[in-house]
Amino acid sequence: MSAATASTLLFVPGDRPDRFDKAAAAGADLVVLDLEDAVSADAKDAARANVAAWAAHRPCAVRINSADTRWFRADLDALSAKDVTIMIPKAEDPAVLAGIGGNVIALIETARGVLNAPAIASVPGVVRLAVGTFDLAAELGVDPTDTEALLPTRGALVLASAAAGLPGPIDGVTAAIDEPDRIIADTTYARRLGFAGKLCIHPRQLRPAAAALRPTEAQIGWARRIVEASSGAVAQVDGEMVDKPVVDRAHAILARI
Repeated sequence: MSAATASTLLFVPGDRPDRFDKAAAAGADLVVLDLEDAVSADAKDAARANVAAWAAHRPCAVRINSADTRWFRADLDALSAKDVTIMIPKAEDPAVLAGIGGNVIALIETARGVLNAPAIASVPGVVRLAVGTFDLAAELGVDPTDTEALLPTRGALVLASAAAGLPGPIDGVTAAIDEPDRIIADTTYARRLGFAGKLCIHPRQLRPAAAALRPTEAQIGWARRIVEASSGAVAQVDGEMVDKPVVDRAHAILARI
């Protein structure tokens, strides 16, 4: 599945090649091989070689090191001939993203990145925005689990994505691995705001995240009634007026089944 349509994205450390195939078989829409936070400085080169070798034969995304590190250019060079999506951490400069080419997920995790989100989303090659809540919360001095504190950020990314014609953004990770109710709650909240994906750090998070991103039976039933009743003119369904924006929303819901 492409980065533009993926709902669940699963990180796997780039220095653990023994986990790459297992991650691919876990059921995520897209595997993200990680060269950044999950890999220590002394393991960066070996991890890059592992990732480049595996990515040459399997579709995936790769989170490379940020543009302000000494590994950034080497990461890009190693993946330049590979058919992979590049995830750029701490994305904040549209000019840097414009020079990458190919498919890019811009991981927004700084205040500057949030403020530049509209320009970042409009860069050719950027196919999705994602939010890195832990790094951003640290910069802002707030709790990453405080939904109210990060509501302006999430709203900004939803608006920037829509304005640029991108799919809904991808929500950040939930630290709790063995708390499916927490995953469902976090993902449901993000979905209500307009997010359309979830970053996961363990295979056990995939199923509850995917379930939370799917429409409910009530939403599906409503959408089907709307589509069936629509004929290009204004109609009524369940006592409410139905016009083109309502029909468009119904089609969007059914597209997520």
